Amino acid sequence: MGLGYVGVPTALSFTDAGAKVVGFDVNEARLSAIKDVRIDLLERDKKRLAPALNDHVLRLTTEPSAIAETEFVVVCVPTPIDNHLTPDLTALAAACATVVEHARLHQVIVLTSTTYAGCTKDLLIKPLQRRGFVVGEDIFVAFSPERIDPGVVAHAPENTPRVLGGYSAACSERAAAYLAHTAGSLHVVSSPEVAEMAKLLENTFRAVNVALANEIADASQELSIDVMEVIRAAATKPYGFMPFYPGPGVGGHCIPCDPHYLLWQLRGRRMQSPLVEAAMGAIAGRPRVIAEHARRILGESGKKLKGSKALVLGVSYKPALGDVRESPALEIMQMLAEDGLTVCYSDPYVEAINLPASGSLFHLPDPAAQDWDLVIVHTAHPNVDYSWLEGHPAVLDTTYRLQVSGVHVP
Repeated sequence: MGLGYVGVPTALSFTDAGAKVVGFDVNEARLSAIKDVRIDLLERDKKRLAPALNDHVLRLTTEPSAIAETEFVVVCVPTPIDNHLTPDLTALAAACATVVEHARLHQVIVLTSTTYAGCTKDLLIKPLQRRGFVVGEDIFVAFSPERIDPGVVAHAPENTPRVLGGYSAACSERAAAYLAHTAGSLHVVSSPEVAEMAKLLENTFRAVNVALANEIADASQELSIDVMEVIRAAATKPYGFMPFYPGPGVGGHCIPCDPHYLLWQLRGRRMQSPLVEAAMGAIAGRPRVIAEHARRILGESGKKLKGSKALVLGVSYKPALGDVRESPALEIMQMLAEDGLTVCYSDPYVEAINLPASGSLFHLPDPAAQDWDLVIVHTAHPNVDYSWLEGHPAVLDTTYRLQVSGVHVP
Protein backbone atom coordinates (compact mmCIF):
# COMPACT_ATOMS: atom_id res chain seq x y z
CA MET A 1 0.00 0.00 0.00
CA GLY A 2 1.83 3.08 -1.30
CA LEU A 3 4.64 3.06 -3.87
CA GLY A 4 6.70 6.07 -2.91
CA TYR A 5 10.26 6.37 -1.63
CA VAL A 6 9.54 3.60 0.90
CA GLY A 7 7.06 1.44 -0.98
CA VAL A 8 9.11 0.63 -4.07
CA PRO A 9 12.30 -0.47 -2.23
CA THR A 10 10.09 -2.45 0.16
CA ALA A 11 8.39 -4.20 -2.74
CA LEU A 12 11.77 -5.04 -4.30
CA SER A 13 13.06 -6.48 -1.05
CA PHE A 14 10.13 -8.92 -1.12
CA THR A 15 10.55 -9.85 -4.79
CA ASP A 16 14.23 -10.51 -4.09
CA ALA A 17 13.14 -12.88 -1.32
CA GLY A 18 11.05 -14.86 -3.81
CA ALA A 19 7.60 -13.38 -3.16
CA LYS A 20 5.04 -12.28 -5.71
CA VAL A 21 4.10 -8.70 -4.87
CA VAL A 22 1.08 -6.56 -5.65
CA GLY A 23 1.99 -2.87 -5.59
CA PHE A 24 -1.06 -0.71 -4.84
CA ASP A 25 -1.18 3.06 -5.26
CA VAL A 26 -4.04 5.47 -5.94
CA ASN A 27 -1.82 7.66 -8.15
CA GLU A 28 -1.94 6.37 -11.73
CA ALA A 29 0.79 8.80 -12.82
CA ARG A 30 3.07 7.31 -10.18
CA LEU A 31 2.37 3.80 -11.44
CA SER A 32 3.15 4.87 -15.01
CA ALA A 33 6.44 6.36 -13.87
CA ILE A 34 7.30 3.13 -12.05
CA LYS A 35 6.47 1.05 -15.13
CA ASP A 36 8.81 3.23 -17.18
CA VAL A 37 11.44 3.22 -14.40
CA ARG A 38 11.27 7.03 -14.36
CA ILE A 39 11.49 7.37 -10.59
CA ASP A 40 14.19 8.51 -8.20
CA LEU A 41 15.85 5.27 -7.12
CA LEU A 42 19.34 3.96 -6.53
CA GLU A 43 20.79 2.53 -9.73
CA ARG A 44 20.87 -0.92 -8.13
CA ASP A 45 17.12 -0.63 -7.44
CA LYS A 46 16.38 0.49 -11.00
CA LYS A 47 18.18 -2.61 -12.24
CA ARG A 48 16.02 -4.75 -9.96
CA LEU A 49 12.76 -2.97 -10.77
CA ALA A 50 12.64 -3.60 -14.53
CA PRO A 51 13.07 -7.42 -14.26
CA ALA A 52 10.54 -7.59 -11.42
CA LEU A 53 7.97 -5.90 -13.64
CA ASN A 54 8.87 -7.84 -16.77
CA ASP A 55 8.77 -11.18 -14.94
CA HIS A 56 5.41 -10.26 -13.38
CA VAL A 57 6.62 -10.85 -9.83
CA LEU A 58 5.68 -7.22 -9.19
CA ARG A 59 2.19 -6.30 -10.38
CA LEU A 60 0.99 -2.70 -10.15
CA THR A 61 -2.63 -1.79 -9.56
CA THR A 62 -5.04 0.89 -8.42
CA GLU A 63 -7.68 -1.72 -7.62
CA PRO A 64 -8.08 -2.13 -3.83
CA SER A 65 -9.78 -5.50 -4.14
CA ALA A 66 -6.33 -6.91 -4.91
CA ILE A 67 -5.61 -6.62 -1.18
CA ALA A 68 -7.83 -9.62 -0.54
CA GLU A 69 -5.62 -11.76 -2.81
CA THR A 70 -2.57 -11.34 -0.58
CA GLU A 71 -1.29 -13.04 2.54
CA PHE A 72 0.82 -10.15 3.81
CA VAL A 73 -0.05 -6.44 3.59
CA VAL A 74 2.45 -3.64 4.15
CA VAL A 75 1.12 -0.09 4.54
CA CYS A 76 3.76 2.52 3.67
CA VAL A 77 2.06 5.77 2.71
CA PRO A 78 3.26 9.33 3.44
CA THR A 79 2.58 10.93 6.82
CA PRO A 80 3.38 14.62 6.29
CA ILE A 81 2.49 17.69 8.34
CA ASP A 82 0.43 20.67 7.18
CA ASN A 83 1.35 24.35 7.20
CA HIS A 84 0.35 24.56 10.86
CA LEU A 85 2.75 21.72 11.79
CA THR A 86 -0.20 19.42 12.46
CA PRO A 87 0.03 15.77 11.33
CA ASP A 88 -1.82 15.13 8.08
CA LEU A 89 -3.20 11.62 8.46
CA THR A 90 -5.40 11.80 5.36
CA ALA A 91 -3.45 9.31 3.24
CA LEU A 92 -2.72 6.97 6.14
CA ALA A 93 -6.31 6.90 7.37
CA ALA A 94 -7.58 6.23 3.84
CA ALA A 95 -5.05 3.45 3.25
CA CYS A 96 -5.81 1.74 6.57
CA ALA A 97 -9.56 2.00 5.96
CA THR A 98 -9.07 0.36 2.55
CA VAL A 99 -7.01 -2.44 4.09
CA VAL A 100 -9.63 -3.04 6.77
CA GLU A 101 -12.42 -3.11 4.19
CA HIS A 102 -10.66 -5.77 2.11
CA ALA A 103 -8.98 -7.73 4.91
CA ARG A 104 -9.52 -11.48 5.04
CA LEU A 105 -8.96 -14.30 7.50
CA HIS A 106 -5.38 -15.22 8.41
CA GLN A 107 -3.91 -12.16 6.75
CA VAL A 108 -0.88 -10.43 8.29
CA ILE A 109 -1.01 -6.62 8.19
CA VAL A 110 1.98 -4.43 9.02
CA LEU A 111 1.97 -0.65 9.23
CA THR A 112 5.35 0.97 8.48
CA SER A 113 4.48 4.67 8.09
CA THR A 114 5.87 6.92 10.82
CA THR A 115 3.03 8.06 13.03
CA TYR A 116 1.91 8.74 16.61
CA ALA A 117 2.01 6.15 19.39
CA GLY A 118 -1.27 4.25 19.29
CA CYS A 119 -2.02 4.82 15.60
CA THR A 120 -1.84 1.12 14.67
CA LYS A 121 -4.44 0.38 17.30
CA ASP A 122 -6.67 3.30 16.25
CA LEU A 123 -6.55 2.80 12.47
CA LEU A 124 -6.14 -0.97 12.11
CA ILE A 125 -6.73 -3.04 15.24
CA LYS A 126 -9.94 -1.45 16.49
CA PRO A 127 -11.58 -1.21 13.01
CA LEU A 128 -10.70 -4.87 12.34
CA GLN A 129 -12.23 -5.82 15.67
CA ARG A 130 -15.37 -3.90 14.75
CA ARG A 131 -15.53 -5.99 11.57
CA GLY A 132 -15.58 -9.09 13.76
CA PHE A 133 -11.98 -10.23 13.46
CA VAL A 134 -10.19 -11.57 16.51
CA VAL A 135 -6.81 -9.87 16.17
CA GLY A 136 -4.05 -12.25 17.15
CA GLU A 137 -6.09 -15.35 16.31
CA ASP A 138 -7.72 -15.07 12.88
CA ILE A 139 -5.89 -11.96 11.64
CA PHE A 140 -2.53 -10.52 12.67
CA VAL A 141 -1.41 -6.89 13.00
CA ALA A 142 1.94 -5.27 13.80
CA PHE A 143 3.86 -2.03 13.46
CA SER A 144 7.37 -2.10 12.00
CA PRO A 145 8.68 1.37 11.09
CA GLU A 146 10.45 1.78 7.78
CA ARG A 147 14.16 2.43 7.75
CA ILE A 148 14.81 3.71 4.26
CA ASP A 149 17.74 6.07 3.69
CA PRO A 150 17.19 7.37 0.14
CA GLY A 151 20.32 7.45 -1.98
CA VAL A 152 22.55 5.51 0.43
CA VAL A 153 23.52 2.04 -0.82
CA ALA A 154 25.10 1.04 2.49
CA HIS A 155 21.74 1.44 4.22
CA ALA A 156 19.75 -0.86 1.94
CA PRO A 157 16.69 -2.34 3.70
CA GLU A 158 17.99 -5.92 3.54
CA ASN A 159 21.12 -4.86 5.45
CA THR A 160 19.35 -2.71 8.03
CA PRO A 161 17.90 -3.95 11.33
CA ARG A 162 14.28 -3.05 11.95
CA VAL A 163 11.97 -2.89 14.94
CA LEU A 164 8.76 -4.94 15.10
CA GLY A 165 5.92 -4.68 17.57
CA GLY A 166 2.87 -6.90 17.24
CA TYR A 167 -0.52 -6.66 18.92
CA SER A 168 0.24 -10.05 20.47
CA ALA A 169 3.08 -12.56 20.46
CA ALA A 170 1.35 -14.40 17.65
CA CYS A 171 1.13 -11.19 15.62
CA SER A 172 4.84 -10.53 16.07
CA GLU A 173 5.69 -14.10 15.14
CA ARG A 174 3.60 -14.05 11.96
CA ALA A 175 4.91 -10.65 10.87
CA ALA A 176 8.51 -11.66 11.61
CA ALA A 177 8.17 -14.70 9.37
CA TYR A 178 7.74 -12.33 6.41
CA LEU A 179 9.92 -9.38 7.43
CA ALA A 180 12.92 -11.53 8.39
CA HIS A 181 13.63 -12.06 4.69
CA THR A 182 13.86 -8.33 4.00
CA ALA A 183 15.88 -6.90 6.92
CA GLY A 184 19.35 -7.33 8.37
CA SER A 185 17.74 -8.44 11.64
CA LEU A 186 14.59 -7.92 13.66
CA HIS A 187 14.28 -6.41 17.11
CA VAL A 188 10.92 -7.49 18.49
CA VAL A 189 9.31 -5.27 21.12
CA SER A 190 6.26 -5.80 23.30
CA SER A 191 3.67 -3.73 21.44
CA PRO A 192 2.98 -1.55 18.40
CA GLU A 193 3.11 1.50 20.68
CA VAL A 194 6.71 0.78 21.69
CA ALA A 195 7.71 0.42 18.03
CA GLU A 196 5.86 3.63 17.11
CA MET A 197 7.57 5.56 19.90
CA ALA A 198 10.96 4.12 18.96
CA LYS A 199 10.61 5.54 15.45
CA LEU A 200 9.67 8.95 16.84
CA LEU A 201 12.71 8.83 19.12
CA GLU A 202 15.04 7.97 16.21
CA ASN A 203 14.12 11.07 14.23
CA THR A 204 13.62 13.37 17.23
CA PHE A 205 17.17 12.45 18.31
CA ARG A 206 18.41 13.54 14.90
CA ALA A 207 16.40 16.76 14.98
CA VAL A 208 17.75 17.81 18.37
CA ASN A 209 21.34 17.10 17.34
CA VAL A 210 21.05 18.88 14.00
CA ALA A 211 19.68 21.94 15.80
CA LEU A 212 22.60 21.72 18.24
CA ALA A 213 25.14 21.47 15.38
CA ASN A 214 23.70 24.61 13.79
CA GLU A 215 23.85 26.43 17.12
CA ILE A 216 27.48 25.41 17.66
CA ALA A 217 28.24 26.55 14.11
CA ASP A 218 26.78 29.98 14.86
CA ALA A 219 28.78 30.19 18.09
CA SER A 220 31.98 29.13 16.34
CA GLN A 221 31.45 31.72 13.61
CA GLU A 222 31.04 34.42 16.24
CA LEU A 223 34.31 33.30 17.86
CA SER A 224 36.16 32.97 14.51
CA ILE A 225 36.57 29.21 14.93
CA ASP A 226 36.23 26.59 12.16
CA VAL A 227 33.22 24.54 13.27
CA MET A 228 34.07 21.61 10.99
CA GLU A 229 37.49 21.32 12.59
CA VAL A 230 35.77 21.41 15.98
CA ILE A 231 33.42 18.58 15.01
CA ARG A 232 36.23 16.48 13.57
CA ALA A 233 38.15 16.91 16.81
CA ALA A 234 35.18 15.98 19.00
CA ALA A 235 34.46 12.95 16.81
CA THR A 236 37.79 11.40 17.77
CA LYS A 237 36.23 10.51 21.12
CA PRO A 238 35.26 6.82 20.80
CA TYR A 239 32.33 7.06 23.22
CA GLY A 240 29.65 9.55 24.24
CA PHE A 241 29.74 11.58 21.02
CA MET A 242 28.20 11.22 17.57
CA PRO A 243 29.00 13.82 14.91
CA PHE A 244 26.18 15.87 13.42
CA TYR A 245 26.86 18.65 10.96
CA PRO A 246 25.45 22.15 10.41
CA GLY A 247 23.71 23.14 7.23
CA PRO A 248 20.97 25.25 5.62
CA GLY A 249 18.13 23.39 7.30
CA VAL A 250 16.64 19.91 7.09
CA GLY A 251 14.59 18.33 4.33
CA GLY A 252 12.79 15.10 3.59
CA HIS A 253 9.79 13.71 5.45
CA CYS A 254 11.65 12.48 8.55
CA ILE A 255 13.37 15.13 10.65
CA PRO A 256 11.19 18.12 9.64
CA CYS A 257 7.95 16.17 10.15
CA ASP A 258 8.17 13.20 12.49
CA PRO A 259 8.87 14.97 15.82
CA HIS A 260 5.71 17.01 15.25
CA TYR A 261 3.69 13.80 15.56
CA LEU A 262 5.03 13.46 19.09
CA LEU A 263 4.50 17.14 19.93
CA TRP A 264 0.95 17.03 18.52
CA GLN A 265 0.08 13.98 20.59
CA LEU A 266 1.53 15.52 23.76
CA ARG A 267 -0.36 18.79 23.21
CA GLY A 268 -3.56 16.79 23.23
CA ARG A 269 -2.62 15.69 26.75
CA ARG A 270 -1.67 19.23 27.83
CA MET A 271 1.97 18.17 28.06
CA GLN A 272 4.98 20.07 26.80
CA SER A 273 8.35 18.89 25.51
CA PRO A 274 10.48 22.05 25.69
CA LEU A 275 13.70 20.57 24.29
CA VAL A 276 11.99 19.07 21.24
CA GLU A 277 9.92 22.21 20.68
CA ALA A 278 13.02 24.39 20.78
CA ALA A 279 14.88 22.11 18.37
CA MET A 280 12.02 22.04 15.88
CA GLY A 281 11.65 25.80 16.10
CA ALA A 282 15.35 26.24 15.39
CA ILE A 283 15.20 23.84 12.43
CA ALA A 284 12.18 25.61 10.98
CA GLY A 285 13.92 28.97 11.31
CA ARG A 286 17.24 27.92 9.76
CA PRO A 287 16.37 28.82 6.13
CA ARG A 288 15.49 32.33 7.31
CA VAL A 289 18.92 32.57 8.96
CA ILE A 290 20.56 31.52 5.67
CA ALA A 291 18.54 34.09 3.71
CA GLU A 292 19.65 36.81 6.13
CA HIS A 293 23.29 35.81 5.65
CA ALA A 294 22.77 36.02 1.90
CA ARG A 295 21.39 39.55 2.24
CA ARG A 296 24.36 40.56 4.41
CA ILE A 297 26.91 39.24 1.88
CA LEU A 298 25.22 41.14 -0.94
CA GLY A 299 25.20 44.28 1.16
CA GLU A 300 28.89 43.93 1.99
CA SER A 301 29.57 43.48 -1.73
CA GLY A 302 27.83 46.76 -2.46
CA LYS A 303 24.89 45.08 -4.20
CA LYS A 304 21.26 46.02 -3.84
CA LEU A 305 18.82 43.19 -3.24
CA LYS A 306 16.40 44.14 -5.98
CA GLY A 307 17.79 43.19 -9.34
CA SER A 308 20.71 41.09 -8.08
CA LYS A 309 21.24 37.64 -9.59
CA ALA A 310 21.54 34.72 -7.18
CA LEU A 311 22.41 31.13 -8.01
CA VAL A 312 21.65 28.18 -5.74
CA LEU A 313 23.83 25.11 -6.27
CA GLY A 314 21.92 21.95 -5.34
CA VAL A 315 18.26 22.16 -4.36
CA SER A 316 17.56 18.56 -3.29
CA TYR A 317 17.49 17.98 0.44
CA LYS A 318 20.51 15.65 0.40
CA PRO A 319 23.40 14.80 -1.94
CA ALA A 320 23.07 12.32 -4.83
CA LEU A 321 19.28 12.49 -4.74
CA GLY A 322 16.60 14.32 -6.72
CA ASP A 323 14.21 14.68 -3.77
CA VAL A 324 13.09 18.23 -2.94
CA ARG A 325 10.51 17.33 -0.28
CA GLU A 326 10.77 19.93 2.49
CA SER A 327 14.08 21.08 1.01
CA PRO A 328 15.31 24.27 2.70
CA ALA A 329 16.50 25.48 -0.71
CA LEU A 330 12.94 26.14 -1.82
CA GLU A 331 12.22 28.32 1.19
CA ILE A 332 15.53 30.19 0.89
CA MET A 333 14.94 30.84 -2.81
CA GLN A 334 11.38 31.97 -2.18
CA MET A 335 12.50 34.52 0.44
CA LEU A 336 15.22 35.92 -1.81
CA ALA A 337 12.84 36.12 -4.78
CA GLU A 338 10.41 38.06 -2.60
CA ASP A 339 13.27 40.49 -1.91
CA GLY A 340 13.45 41.18 -5.63
CA LEU A 341 16.41 38.98 -6.55
CA THR A 342 16.48 36.98 -9.76
CA VAL A 343 16.98 33.48 -8.39
CA CYS A 344 18.21 30.52 -10.47
CA TYR A 345 19.51 27.08 -9.63
CA SER A 346 21.75 24.31 -10.89
CA ASP A 347 21.15 20.73 -9.80
CA PRO A 348 21.76 17.78 -12.14
CA TYR A 349 19.40 15.65 -10.07
CA VAL A 350 16.41 18.05 -10.25
CA GLU A 351 15.07 19.03 -13.66
CA ALA A 352 12.54 21.64 -12.54
CA ILE A 353 11.03 23.26 -9.47
CA ASN A 354 8.26 25.75 -8.87
CA LEU A 355 8.41 28.81 -6.63
CA PRO A 356 5.33 30.92 -5.86
CA ALA A 357 7.40 34.09 -6.31
CA SER A 358 9.11 33.04 -9.55
CA GLY A 359 7.03 30.33 -11.19
CA SER A 360 8.74 27.40 -12.88
CA LEU A 361 12.53 27.26 -12.75
CA PHE A 362 14.78 24.82 -14.60
CA HIS A 363 18.20 23.34 -13.97
CA LEU A 364 21.09 25.33 -15.44
CA PRO A 365 23.61 22.79 -16.74
CA ASP A 366 26.50 25.29 -17.01
CA PRO A 367 26.22 27.83 -14.20
CA ALA A 368 29.86 28.89 -14.57
CA ALA A 369 29.00 30.44 -17.94
CA GLN A 370 27.06 33.27 -16.28
CA ASP A 371 27.91 36.05 -13.87
CA TRP A 372 26.30 35.94 -10.44
CA ASP A 373 26.06 38.53 -7.71
CA LEU A 374 25.68 35.73 -5.16
CA VAL A 375 26.16 31.98 -5.20
CA ILE A 376 24.64 29.84 -2.44
CA VAL A 377 25.96 26.30 -2.13
CA HIS A 378 22.99 24.44 -0.67
CA THR A 379 23.64 20.77 -1.55
CA ALA A 380 27.07 19.60 -2.67
CA HIS A 381 26.45 16.67 -5.00
CA PRO A 382 29.23 14.16 -5.71
CA ASN A 383 31.10 14.44 -9.01
CA VAL A 384 30.14 18.09 -9.48
CA ASP A 385 32.95 20.56 -10.18
CA TYR A 386 32.88 23.54 -7.81
CA SER A 387 36.39 24.77 -8.62
CA TRP A 388 34.97 27.63 -10.73
CA LEU A 389 33.88 29.27 -7.47
CA GLU A 390 37.51 29.82 -6.49
CA GLY A 391 37.97 33.48 -5.64
CA HIS A 392 34.33 34.42 -6.35
CA PRO A 393 33.59 37.46 -4.17
CA ALA A 394 30.17 36.35 -2.94
CA VAL A 395 29.78 32.64 -2.21
CA LEU A 396 27.78 31.39 0.78
CA ASP A 397 28.65 27.78 1.60
CA THR A 398 25.81 26.43 3.73
CA THR A 399 27.39 22.96 3.70
CA TYR A 400 30.58 24.16 5.47
CA ARG A 401 32.49 21.67 3.27
CA LEU A 402 33.47 23.53 0.12
CA GLN A 403 37.20 23.24 -0.56
CA VAL A 404 37.70 26.58 -2.34
CA SER A 405 39.01 29.86 -1.01
CA GLY A 406 37.10 33.05 -0.36
CA VAL A 407 33.75 31.52 0.60
CA HIS A 408 31.51 32.68 3.41
CA VAL A 409 29.78 30.33 5.84
CA PRO A 410 26.61 31.15 7.79
